[in-house]
Amino acid sequence: MKKAPLYSRSRRPGETVVPPAPAGAPVVADAAAAAPGRRQRLLGFAGRHERRLWLLAVLVLLAAALFWRTAPGGRPALSFEQIDHLMRKSIDEKPLASAAAKAYEKVIPSVVRVVGYSNERDDPHERTKESSIKVPAPGKPGERKPADKPAEKSAEKSAEKAPEKAPEKDPGAAARPDAAREPELKERGVGTGVVIIDNGTILTNLHVVLGADKIKVTFHDGLESEARLVSVMPEHDLAVLAARKIPDDLFAATMRGTGDLLPGDRVMAVGFPFGIGPSASEGVVSGLKREFRSPEGERVLTNLIQFDAAANPGNSGGPLVTMDGEVVGIVTAILNPTKQRVFVGIGFAVPIENAAAGAGMPPF
Repeated sequence: MKKAPLYSRSRRPGETVVPPAPAGAPVVADAAAAAPGRRQRLLGFAGRHERRLWLLAVLVLLAAALFWRTAPGGRPALSFEQIDHLMRKSIDEKPLASAAAKAYEKVIPSVVRVVGYSNERDDPHERTKESSIKVPAPGKPGERKPADKPAEKSAEKSAEKAPEKAPEKDPGAAARPDAAREPELKERGVGTGVVIIDNGTILTNLHVVLGADKIKVTFHDGLESEARLVSVMPEHDLAVLAARKIPDDLFAATMRGTGDLLPGDRVMAVGFPFGIGPSASEGVVSGLKREFRSPEGERVLTNLIQFDAAANPGNSGGPLVTMDGEVVGIVTAILNPTKQRVFVGIGFAVPIENAAAGAGMPPF
C-alpha cells in the first residue's frame, strides 16, 4: 500500500503551500484559480509584519497631529517669547514668596517674647509708677515651691465660696504705714527666646533673665505664661527656660549645625528689638569663630557667628535663621565702637551646637 506523503508545518518565507486535492475532486486546469487570492496574501503579509505596521500607524498619527498644530487653520505652537510673557504675567498676578518670607513663616511659631521682672524694693532709686507692674511676688527663678499652686487654687476657691466677705475688709488698711504692702515688680527689659522642645523648653540669653524675680513669656498665639529658670551657661550667655503653660499646638524650631555655614550665607534675625515685634531683619554671615568682650569687661564670648542683619536690644536670645528657616545660632550681642546700644552693622550669635548642649540635647 502506498504511504500518504507527510508535509512539514514550516515553510520558507514567501512560499505558498497548496494542499493536495481530495480524492475524487475534479482537476482544475487553470493554475491561477488554485493559488490563494489577494486577500489571503495581504493577511499573510500583515501577520508577518504586524509590529512594523503598528509602528508605521503611530508615526502617521503623530505626523498628522503635528501638521494640524502648525497648519494655518490649526493652533500654532507657542514661541519662547510667548511662553516667557505668560510666565511673567502669572508671576505679576501672584508673586512668589521670597526665601526670607518662607524662612520667617517657618520659624515664627517658635519665637517667644521674654520679659524679666524685678522687685521694686530692691532698687528704690529707679522706682517709677509708669514702669511698675503689680503682680504677686514669686521666688527666685528655678526655685520650686510646691505649695504655690495649691495655695492659689485654694484662695480662688475660698473667694468663690464666700464672696460676701470681701466688703468686710477695712478700706483704710492699705493706707496705713504699718500695713504690709504686696511688693511690686517692674519690667527690667524685653528679650526674645526660641522654643527648642515642644514641651515648652526655651532658649534665651542669660543677661535677659539674670536677677529677675519673675519671668514671663508670650507665645506666638498670644498665650502668656510664667517660666522658670532651668539651667544657665554663663560662658555662652545662655539660659534655658521652662514655661509653665504652653499652647496646644506649640511648634519647636528646626535646628541645623553650623559645620557647613560659610561667610556670605544669607541669614535672618527674628526678635523684639526695643520691644517691637516680632520683627525680622535679613543679612549675611560676616565671619565665623569671632570673639566678643562685653562693654563692662565681665565676660568674653568666643566661637561666635558674626552677622550684619540688624539687631538691637530686645533681639537678645532670638534665633539666627537660615533661608531654610533653620536655627543656626542665638543672637547674643552687638558691637558699637561708640559704646551706644544701637546696631552699626556687627552682631554676634552663639552657634546652636553650644546652645543645644546646654539644654541637654544631643550634638549635631
